[in-house]
Amino acid sequence: MNMSAAGGTGERLVVIGGDAAGMSAASQARRLRGPDELEIVAFERGHFSSYSACGIPYWVGGDVTDRDDLIARTPKEHRARDIDLRMRTEVTEIDVAGGRVRARGVDSGAESWTSYDKLVIGTGARPIRPRMPGVDAPGVHGVQTLDDGQALLDTLAGTRGRRAVVVGAGYIGVEMAEALINRGYEVTVVNRGREPMSTLDPDMGRMVHEAMEGLGITMVNGAEVTEVLTGDDGRVRAVVTADAEYPADVVVLGIGVRPETSLAEAAGLPLGAHGGLLTDLAMRVRGHENIWAGGDCVEVLDLVSGQERHIPLGTHANKHGQVIGTNAGGGYATFPGVVGTAVSKVCDLEIARTGLREKDALRAGLRFVTVTVESTSRAGYYPGASPMTVKMLAERRTGRLLGVQIVGREGAAKRVDVAAVALTAGMTVERMTALDLGYAPPFSPVWDPVLVAARKAARAVEREG
Repeated sequence: MNMSAAGGTGERLVVIGGDAAGMSAASQARRLRGPDELEIVAFERGHFSSYSACGIPYWVGGDVTDRDDLIARTPKEHRARDIDLRMRTEVTEIDVAGGRVRARGVDSGAESWTSYDKLVIGTGARPIRPRMPGVDAPGVHGVQTLDDGQALLDTLAGTRGRRAVVVGAGYIGVEMAEALINRGYEVTVVNRGREPMSTLDPDMGRMVHEAMEGLGITMVNGAEVTEVLTGDDGRVRAVVTADAEYPADVVVLGIGVRPETSLAEAAGLPLGAHGGLLTDLAMRVRGHENIWAGGDCVEVLDLVSGQERHIPLGTHANKHGQVIGTNAGGGYATFPGVVGTAVSKVCDLEIARTGLREKDALRAGLRFVTVTVESTSRAGYYPGASPMTVKMLAERRTGRLLGVQIVGREGAAKRVDVAAVALTAGMTVERMTALDLGYAPPFSPVWDPVLVAARKAARAVEREG
């Protein structure tokens, strides 16, 4: 044991990464063990700790006016709880055999080693930056951290032109496109897929496409950016695809993210097929008793397919941190896995999904039926009722629910939570039809849209059987 904590008798927990997973773990460990028993040192290379990355598009778009509203706990607040949080300090090496990490001051360049008895890796994910000419030019932004968001806002404030191109149409791409529209920009989204929101099947993504065009966003699907052109001043002026050139005063990359596991890989820690760290149910890195990992840098078990997946969401990161902190603090907790639930919006169009898409089910070797139903958010006669589309996948022979996608207006997105619970419980669509859901005309038709889809799916399973 490293005789490292106050008084030389306790243990030292080192945390790499000062956001959701890392600081949730540090805070939970501190609740369980005092500073005389456990010294906690955390490293964060950015300017901010414990913030909501999911809120960045709404801050950029002006829905959230103050950046600090996205910060759940400041470095000062963490330090007041006896957590030695060292900001603007980047860990550059993990020495597993020696039980230590090397850190470098981002501003000073000074380097030092810190020993650990227990280590938490919460290094998050990094935006995908395709290798192509001009991608690193001023005016091209990835948006993953508060520092990224501030850099983008600084560019918007200093740019005279009002033309923006968003590359990619996943959650970040769609949300940033709306944010830029709200800022008064002319927005073009260049998307490699058939439709936006590849987390949906294309037939459901089509509705998102139509909503985006309704906002005034120009959608270019089935196209890939091959080059970023720059002007005489070196700044971005356009993006190029195989067929066209799109003028741009600012470019936002919304292609997605990859696990930030370069440190872990260099240290010889086990990575999965998607590049994320592999952990056990206690969130310990496999094969390492005193190293844990959580958040966007890990792969997790998909409870529906039984396969490991990389699903970077703040909900998972905070839960990982609670589990890690409990275990590092001497307790016991597990994280069983996920079903892949996510929600988003475009203007007033709500988008939700959980479980498997058609291509996920095919990749997992499952035989399935699909049904799509049109319903309403409230009783049809009640004022304000709006249309809602629900798509449901069920296993062909067993009727086990495999996935649900919902697109609609008010009240659509959070309905997916019913399906998420049913997936976690391993329910069949037939059993779902008997769920005792709340009903009153202002909130739902007498048959909730999810239950209408379950009834139709149950009949499809019966026919196929």
